[in-house]
Formats: sequence, C-alpha cells, structure tokens
Amino acid sequence: MKVTKKVIAAAITTAMVIAPAAGVQAEEETISLTVWGAEEDQTLLKELTDKFQEAFPDQKFDIQIGVESESTAKDTILTDVEAAADVYSFASDQLTDLVNAGALMNLEEVGEALSVAGRSLDDVKNDNVEASVEAASVDGSLYAFPRAGDNGYFLYYDSSVLTEEDVASWDSLLAAAEKAGKKVGMTFASGWYNASFFYGAGFTTGLNEDGTTAIDWNGTSPDGYTGVQVVQSMLNIAANPAFMAIADGDISNQLATGELCACVSGTWDAITAQGVYGDGYAATKLPTYTIGDEQVQQGSVAGYKFVGVNGFSENAGWATVLADFITSEESQQEFFNQRESGPTNKNIIDSEEVKANIAIAALAEQSAYSSVQMVGGKYWDPAQTLGELIAQGSVSADDEAAIQETLDTLVEGVTAPVE
Repeated sequence: MKVTKKVIAAAITTAMVIAPAAGVQAEEETISLTVWGAEEDQTLLKELTDKFQEAFPDQKFDIQIGVESESTAKDTILTDVEAAADVYSFASDQLTDLVNAGALMNLEEVGEALSVAGRSLDDVKNDNVEASVEAASVDGSLYAFPRAGDNGYFLYYDSSVLTEEDVASWDSLLAAAEKAGKKVGMTFASGWYNASFFYGAGFTTGLNEDGTTAIDWNGTSPDGYTGVQVVQSMLNIAANPAFMAIADGDISNQLATGELCACVSGTWDAITAQGVYGDGYAATKLPTYTIGDEQVQQGSVAGYKFVGVNGFSENAGWATVLADFITSEESQQEFFNQRESGPTNKNIIDSEEVKANIAIAALAEQSAYSSVQMVGGKYWDPAQTLGELIAQGSVSADDEAAIQETLDTLVEGVTAPVE
C-alpha cells in the first residue's frame, strides 16, 4: 500500500518524539534504515552514517548500505519500489518518473522531522543553489535533497601530449592524438552522451505531460542544421582511427590502460584521470565539431545528484533526517574532499579550493553550453541503439537516405505512447 498522509504524519510525530535533540526520551526499538549509493561512494557513506548515529547517541540504529549507481537507480527502484532502500541517491533526470511511481516522499509533508536536528526545509532550500532546488521540485514541492551539481561532462586531456589549441575542436584533437599514437575516448551508446551533438546544433528533447518525449532530431533545428548532418559529423568522428568508442561506465578502466590522451567524462573520473596524466592532468569544455564548413560547439547535459526518501519507507521521519545529513554542508564538503564531487551548497561553491579544482572548473566552463535533459522512459533504448550504430559505422556517412530513416526510426521509438 502506498504511504498515505496519515502514515506520513505518524512518521513525523515518531521522529520528533524519539529525538534526543528535542530533549525527550528516545525509543528503545532499533530504527532500521537502508541507504543506496554509488560503488565509489561506499566508504564515504559508511563514514557519514557512522557520524549520523553519533549525532543521536540515545537512539539505536541499524543502517545498511548497498550499491546502486545514480544512473541506474530508477530502473532498479521501479522494479519493486517497496523493496528499495529507504534513502537513495539518483540522477536528477529520473525525478519525474520516481515521483509518478510514488518512489519519492514529498518532503513538504515530512519536513517537520528535520526539527530533531534543529533543521527545516527552508534551511535546505537556502543552503543550496536555487537551480538545484528547482530541479529537485515538482509543482512547487521539494522531493529530494540536492547533493551534487556535477552530473555533467567535459573533456579530460593530457597536456603533455595535447595543447589547448589541439583540444579546441574534434578535428585537431583527433589529428594530434593520432600523431602521438594515442586515442580519444567517448561513450556514444548512451542517450545521455550522444545527445550532446544534437543539443549543440540546436535540437531539443522535452517531457510531455503524458510521460512521452518530444524530440526533433529527425528534422531541422532552429539553428538551421539537420539531424542528418549531425549524424554525419558523429560518423566521421567515430571512423577516425584515433577515436575509441567506450561502453557506458567504462571510461575509468580505459583511462587506466594509458591508451587515452583525452576522454569525455565527468568529475567522477577526476581522481583516475589525475593519476594517469600526472603533471599533464588538464580539463576543459568539450570541443567544437564540424558540420559542413562550420564549427559547432558540442553541447552537454547538465544535471544534479539527489538523495531521496522512499515513499514507502517505514521509518520516513528518520529517513528524512538521514537524507538531510548525507547532503548537509559538512557532508558535501567530504564528498568534495574525498571524491572531488561538485557541491550544490553555496558556501562550498564559493570556497577557493572548489574554484581551483581543475575538473569542476571545466564543468563550469562547459555549463554555458549545457541544458537539463528532460526525457521519458522510452527515450533511452532507441538513443542507445543510435549511438551503437554510429560507433560501429553501421550507416555510411554518405548515405543520407539511410541516416534519415535511422533518425525517423529513433523518433518513432522515443515518442511511442507510455504503456
């Protein structure tokens, strides 16, 4: 049964009654909570949940931590919402589907629980940048706690191999990499990454009220480019001997081989890239790419990482307090210190150490060319298939009719009604 407002109210009351911060008696029963987060964040999450328990010494907790990537959280959770974690991390583009499935608690209805820690939802909203709060809200209600503003991508490169001029365009980047006997890596078989070429050329995606996706990639963009031209550009990049198409999530492993002198990824690979490139470690915005005789700036997807409370949590009050703790200023500072994760907390963003961070500075540079990706569930498989076809060179760059047919098939699949 879905959690009702009556149950939510009870959870709030329970959370407040048991709060040692409120100066009242704690419950003798153990509060069980499950937290899901990315594999690379497991150690830090253990540290944070330990600190959380120390902050409430009069309350017994049993907190279990599990692995679930932010990028796949929605798919896993929606298979069985009631069996999912009480508190979990997820990418911002999944918010709408999770809300519609009842997998996220409306924090406006449980916000009073934060009083046990001397906090309120207004504190959450004031602590974090406005755009992250808006992205975590639906119809004016906050449904998740902003945790990171780094869910985007840019270009890492080895400055001992490549110059700033080399990395300005895909043409010069690939030429310099080939000359050096190196490769440039990017994931094409993902609608999160390959959309960057379309967005750069002025194409869009949008989410309709019925959950379907609005997409115009098989036509002509307001900038005057056709979808066929964009695919032709991608096919030319993929066909270059210095290009390496990398599976989604495998950038870090390929970096470690030493074969890549540059790659498209995000802050989650900063530590690996820094270790591989050493003194040559550098990062910048994405390159431009060629359409006809013009250079088009590659776009990107801007996004956030959130921490939400499961709408079916049996301990919704304490789950809310824990989610707030994991996303607090102190915790975001630890995510930056240990994981080089870009914060949403205003105070940390304004710190000199964040401003001096190479990866986060590159993300900020690319943000001028990024947009929030709003798509429905039917988008991902066709977009992945398109990327696979391009990466494999299954369509000829000279066959405009075949490319148009491929794009028409993409749009037909993406815009299919939600079942």
